[in-house]
This record gives sequence, C-alpha cells and structure tokens, in this order.
Amino acid sequence: MAITSGAMTVINNFMSDMFERLAMEASRLIKYSKKQTMSAREIQGAVKLVLPGELGKHAIAEGSKAVTNYITYDSKKSKEFTKS
Repeated sequence: MAITSGAMTVINNFMSDMFERLAMEASRLIKYSKKQTMSAREIQGAVKLVLPGELGKHAIAEGSKAVTNYITYDSKKSKEFTKS
C-alpha cells in the first residue's frame, strides 16, 4: 500500500488539529479542578467532550488498550535489561 504526499499532509494536519483540541480541553479541565498535573482522567474527559458518542467511547477503549500494551512491553524490557 502507498499514500500520496498530499494525503499524508491532510492526515498530519488532521492529527495535529485533533491533538490541539484534546490538549486545550484537558487544560481547561485541569484549570476547573485547580490541579497542576494532567493525568489520564483529564485526557479521558477531554476525549469524551471533544469526540461525539460512540467515537469517544471507542477512542477511550483503544487508548486504554494502548497504554496497557505499552506498560506490559515496558515492564518486559526492563526485566530483560536487569537480567543482562
């Protein structure tokens, strides 16, 4: 499969815009709660507010799955590192 440079530019712009929207919404949630640290709770709240209905629920499920996979991978790598 291939993707044209124009299509890649469109996707990159879309992802940049979505990141900006989620970051701004998470920032607002932190200000409302008077905290100084952004956590998974603020990110999930931002996703629920920015993405409509099922799309938001699916994004949260996939994000949680990705974090779990990363943590599992990271812990395996650190165990391998300590054995060496």
